[in-house]
Amino acid sequence: MRTDKKEFLSISASQKEYLKKSKQRQHRILAIRILILALFLLLWETAVRQGWIDGFIFSSPSRAAKTFLQMWKDGSLLRHTSVTLAETLASFALVVLLGIGCAVLLWYNTALSEILEPYLVVLNSLPKSALAPLLIVWLGANLKSIIVSGISVAVFGTILNLYTGFTEMDPDKIKLIYTLQGTKKDVLSKVILPGTLPLVLGNMKVNIGLCLVGVVIGEFIGAREGLGYLIIYSSQVFKLDILILSILILCGIAMLLYGVLNLLEKRVARRS
Repeated sequence: MRTDKKEFLSISASQKEYLKKSKQRQHRILAIRILILALFLLLWETAVRQGWIDGFIFSSPSRAAKTFLQMWKDGSLLRHTSVTLAETLASFALVVLLGIGCAVLLWYNTALSEILEPYLVVLNSLPKSALAPLLIVWLGANLKSIIVSGISVAVFGTILNLYTGFTEMDPDKIKLIYTLQGTKKDVLSKVILPGTLPLVLGNMKVNIGLCLVGVVIGEFIGAREGLGYLIIYSSQVFKLDILILSILILCGIAMLLYGVLNLLEKRVARRS
């Protein structure tokens, strides 16, 4: 009995040591990431101040920060950022709903999936930037066309990936459900959806960035607000500080949204 207790305590101590080392490694990685970013910004600022690159064309961190403060005070930056963020979240939510719904429909109806699969492959391979001008003509230069542009970038790949994941689930578990007189609905609710939850969350992490890209493409062509519009406008009037700032904000939004979904994925993994 004492031996078992000692083994338990030793295992517990080794686990604690492993977790401690794992946290230290994560902290080192985070510190290195921050250091790389800081060095990049320092090199960028130094290159402009020393005249190695043209500050008018390439801007600089200090000029971008000054532009940020100016636009923050007049409220324009918050307005454009909130518009792009709202459009991205709306298109992302619709991509998740349409992706899961269509993948379930294709899984339920094998004949339908065999008919539509080549069309989905073609639509997924089509450059979505080519669709944006067409969407503007069809739907007009409004919020609807921008959200549809964001959806079009991610939805077809989501359907294909989720449908493939559904069809590759463990066949023994599915046979067990049918053996116990279960229905296809039972297979979906007890095997397919729970088993593919990591796949769904992984797709969401990819899709949030794709939706942001699609929204910005739509704003390039048919918007009067948003960061995409701000990029096009500033490039046309040669206000490149605003252009660089807009790009940096887009990077920040992408990192923030990805981080939120990554945190959600980790919490779901811990519970499962």
